[in-house]
Amino acid sequence: MDQKKAFFDINRQPPPKEHPQKRVKHSKEFSPTFTEGQAQSQSSRCLDCGIPFCHQGCPLGNHIPQFNQAVANKDWKQAFQILDQTNNFPEFTGRVCPAPCEQSCVLNIYQDAVTIEEIEKAIVEEAFAQGWIKPKKSETRTGKKVAVIGSGPAGLAAAEELNLKGHWVTVFEKDAKPGGLLRYGIPDFKLEKWVVDRRIRLMQEAGIDFKCRMEVGKDVTAAQLKQRFDAIIMCIGAPVPRDMELPGRDLTGVELAMDYLYQQNQWISGEKKQAALTAKDKHVIVIGGGDTGSDCIGTAHRQGAQSVTQVTWGLQPPIQRTTENPWPEWAKVLDTSSSQEEGCHRMWNVLAKAFIGNGQGELVALRVVTIEWTEGRKAYREVPDSERDLPCGLALMAIGFQSTKTEGLVKQLGLETQMGKIVADKRFQGSTEGVFVAGDARRGASLLVWAIREGRDAAYACDEYLGRKVVAEVEMDLWEV
Repeated sequence: MDQKKAFFDINRQPPPKEHPQKRVKHSKEFSPTFTEGQAQSQSSRCLDCGIPFCHQGCPLGNHIPQFNQAVANKDWKQAFQILDQTNNFPEFTGRVCPAPCEQSCVLNIYQDAVTIEEIEKAIVEEAFAQGWIKPKKSETRTGKKVAVIGSGPAGLAAAEELNLKGHWVTVFEKDAKPGGLLRYGIPDFKLEKWVVDRRIRLMQEAGIDFKCRMEVGKDVTAAQLKQRFDAIIMCIGAPVPRDMELPGRDLTGVELAMDYLYQQNQWISGEKKQAALTAKDKHVIVIGGGDTGSDCIGTAHRQGAQSVTQVTWGLQPPIQRTTENPWPEWAKVLDTSSSQEEGCHRMWNVLAKAFIGNGQGELVALRVVTIEWTEGRKAYREVPDSERDLPCGLALMAIGFQSTKTEGLVKQLGLETQMGKIVADKRFQGSTEGVFVAGDARRGASLLVWAIREGRDAAYACDEYLGRKVVAEVEMDLWEV
């Protein structure tokens, strides 16, 4: 087949997912990795564009046409080497990235985009299977020490890049295990935790030290950090959620989405004997239409919910792009997640008004009202006589995140904050010398790929800073605390 014309004859074909009725009975991943033949066929659809807009869509700048070409030519090792140049963790992005690269794929103008995310996953899993992925060790050591605060994707990327530069890196994590939201926020049916553990083991073998159950700012002070380390990188995320100050907010059964997902992941991993929050036999309503809301929907199905409804105050998106949303912008069109496929009643233009209790402190309904948007979607009004109560035993608020934690370590380090984010310059350095900031803590709640990109860039800036700094020898005996 002439590969340059393959897109004429080969349609986009992602791997077949397990049937919803079967996959809701377990919490494992349900979308298999491409076979070699499937990946080669799908990668051959790539146009090898003169101006590859998929680069524009990918924050990491992955060399997508190049690794597609290598896969199509059955050169898997070259494909991995190309991918490894820009992406520290393709096994994560190949599973849970929303794939902005595919939104910008030139084929997406008039056909379905190349299955870039699935090809990426196939490449990295082939690399693991063939033993090509080794601990990334530095041949020499600078003697300089860096503390990375937080072990989410930004922290992990920063740690790996700094370790490669020869610095001694210690990653601090307040939870029992490293991974941040990769471990505790994303459900296993999207990202099984052995995938995270596999990467952490490689990083440990490369010489990166992980200190878990250690909350910096509490168990270790900022003064101790500054004494023991030559630089600090803050990768603490933006975990403070948006809440809803509605009547009945204090009722049992009204919960924040991330609290719900967090304890479910702890239960599946064995950290907790049982999930304290369960959807079993309940009418569940998820408030919010984003990815976190979809994760709650899938989790509720697996816990045995009687029904699942998702409500959002926004308009139902169009089926196709509008003239106000041209390619290669992110397509603001109606999308159905895998969790929504499993069974979910979706409601748009609906505003939550109050949580209704049974007189004994327990949630039994969510009071909502239909709204109409006016002034070009800049304002809305409530539709008269549209208020009603929806049966609800568990309400999950998934309306986003508003800020990083500005108390504790941030305050101790004297870092300037603005609008819930830590202020940093173009070189990722905060208002305190030697303290760098990356990921959601700097840019606000964002995508996995942006976290990895930020971690990489902050590491490069930190390395430049360390190259200019004269370091005093200090014994690292802090860890007896």
